[in-house]
Amino acid sequence: MGNIFSIYRFIGRGLICLLIIGQLLLPVNTFAFSIGEERMVGEQLLYSIRAQFTVLDDPDISQYINNLGQDVLDVVGPQYFNYHFFVVKSDQFNAFAAPSGLIFFYTGLIKTMKTENELLSVLAHEIGHAVSRHIAHRMDKQGKVSAATMLLGLASLALGNPSLSQGLLTGSLAAGQAVGLSFSRQDEEQADRLSFGWMQSMHRNPRAMEGMLKTMRKITRYRSNKLPPYLLTHPNPEARLDYVQSLVSLDEDQAKPGYYKKTDNFDFLRFKYRVLSQSIEPGELRIYCSNILASGKDPEQVTMAHFGLALLAALDTNFSEAVKQLELVRKKYPRKNILQVDLATMYLESGKIEQAVQLLDEAHKKDPTNMYATFQLAQALEKRGEFVEAELLYNEVQKSMPEYSKLYYELGRMKANQGETGISNFYLAKYYLYEGRMKFAKQYLKRAEKDKTVPESMQKEATSILAELKKLEEEL
Repeated sequence: MGNIFSIYRFIGRGLICLLIIGQLLLPVNTFAFSIGEERMVGEQLLYSIRAQFTVLDDPDISQYINNLGQDVLDVVGPQYFNYHFFVVKSDQFNAFAAPSGLIFFYTGLIKTMKTENELLSVLAHEIGHAVSRHIAHRMDKQGKVSAATMLLGLASLALGNPSLSQGLLTGSLAAGQAVGLSFSRQDEEQADRLSFGWMQSMHRNPRAMEGMLKTMRKITRYRSNKLPPYLLTHPNPEARLDYVQSLVSLDEDQAKPGYYKKTDNFDFLRFKYRVLSQSIEPGELRIYCSNILASGKDPEQVTMAHFGLALLAALDTNFSEAVKQLELVRKKYPRKNILQVDLATMYLESGKIEQAVQLLDEAHKKDPTNMYATFQLAQALEKRGEFVEAELLYNEVQKSMPEYSKLYYELGRMKANQGETGISNFYLAKYYLYEGRMKFAKQYLKRAEKDKTVPESMQKEATSILAELKKLEEEL
């Protein structure tokens, strides 16, 4: 019996490999929706989302989710697009892969996740849709559509209005006014297979896919009268759960000791609490943390609940309590340098500038790629009156994170205080641009473009951005 069971497992694993390889070796379709059109629609959709929502793009939040996405892409291989991952402030249970490699995670979805592997499984699934160009494929099935029509359908789902989305989809079938964006069962299976295989290659347990699909199934059952956008575009969680469970049951790696890494969830839980502290009511977060502390089940979860309480205390400007809660976390994780930056940030906010500078300078020297430490150090040096040094650090952040809106606000404010109004206008234009406030962005760009006190390179950039915005408006 043991030999027969081994044969079945071998055959099953072979079938999984064949299914995955078969999908990857499918002939390339001639999509109706071109790469260039995808890029253009992706850019415009990003502006629309920035205009309607707050994008949580603090350096540590942005770097964490983009680094995680890059881990998957390192396994996937070369792509048509440069991928970028965004966290959107909204209580919607939503995530989607937009054209041109833009992938959005809504805070309402992140709130439901328990581990980094669960986040990774959804992230990899969305990459699977993008890699397979499923949206472009659906355009191919329906015939050529305009970029504006494509944007209209995407925006309806991105903005989280299911009734609007359903109305658009119905209209598209009747009169060609919008696009059908719901992925087919085949699309979902392909994205799940790709996600499953990539997680295996990363030695990250794909069983986490089960956990997220069970969450989706629960939401489907309890909110069937008003499904969230994610379940409109990603249908049949029940069927997907059965399918993924069958993949797990045939996965020989589950039985190999040590094949799948034991994931340290510190970075994920810190990321999650940073997201929650900026997206839900303080009272709700306090109850959430208190419930975890009361349960006492998982030491890692319990310790990081204190991090959540530290963030809450800092929001209340109760910095002594914030530091007290944070020190409980630092005691458990003495080698996590990011906690030193968190402590320094609390010192900075409470007016202890010298202590903040000392800690931030140490953190920046240890890891110059940590833009969270770099940005906080720039702010601390600016408060100390060291404007040249602060600007150099802000420029480091700009090179690494060119779409970080708050960076341009700080640069614009600093330049205004120094009497450099023209340069301040340029930076404020970019702040409004990445906040999705196009009217103000154009006003400030036009001022910077014509101001002779503004460096030529900035004038040219202002002209280029204005031309690009005009082009997007004309083509859509």
